[in-house]
Amino acid sequence: MKTLRLLLLPFAAAAVFSCNQKKLTEVEVPLPETEVPTKAVVGDPSDVKADEGAFEMVKLLYAYNALAPDIDARTMELHYSKHYLTYTNNLNKALAGTDLEKAPIEDILRKAGTENMPLRNNAGGYYNHSLFWESLSGKGGGQPKDTLALAIAADFGSFENFKTRFTEEATNQFGSGWAWLVVDQNGKLQVTSTPNQDNPLMPGVLVSGKPILALDVWEHAYYIQYQYKRKNYIDAFFNLINWQKVGEKYEEAMKKSS
Repeated sequence: MKTLRLLLLPFAAAAVFSCNQKKLTEVEVPLPETEVPTKAVVGDPSDVKADEGAFEMVKLLYAYNALAPDIDARTMELHYSKHYLTYTNNLNKALAGTDLEKAPIEDILRKAGTENMPLRNNAGGYYNHSLFWESLSGKGGGQPKDTLALAIAADFGSFENFKTRFTEEATNQFGSGWAWLVVDQNGKLQVTSTPNQDNPLMPGVLVSGKPILALDVWEHAYYIQYQYKRKNYIDAFFNLINWQKVGEKYEEAMKKSS
């Protein structure tokens, strides 16, 4: 038996040596033939079309990635091509065959009471987003000029006071909703907020008036990039405000109120 063990020892040693060799052997994995892209390719907003109906989608005057890094391209693409498109299509369906089918959107909003929530929600979703897109620019930010700058100083005390009030209103809006800068019925500027897809043109809101600046504080507007940090999104919004467009809307509202 002892002789047998001695005879087997060389074979056992050889087996151990072989296993150790296998453990030390490197296996080369071939690299992929094409490089994996690090950024998702986004679409073209001009390719998005609403179904046939009374209202068409407002055209974006910039690409989805034009507002980065303040609002990322993926958020903009989903916001415009999914959420906004759905509101537009649903509004057209709600209006089809009714007396309001050919009415201007602002007239529809003034008649959109709580007894017809599908109309109120979808008309608001269409109008609010349309104004929001116009409120943004990749070359925006800074402060307003000319007539609007004077009006903000007169009605809020300073631009910084306005910014603080607007930020507070947007931050404190509980749940989904919007923050607004409006020209009220007396021609004064006011900051307000509304829940859901309501806006200051609708009956039953706290502050009535003509909206000239809109900020969407629904989570779909910022959650991909900012998660729960709504305040960071609001701060970023001020880097993007198209004050030239807001100023034009202010002067238009003042002409109609005079």
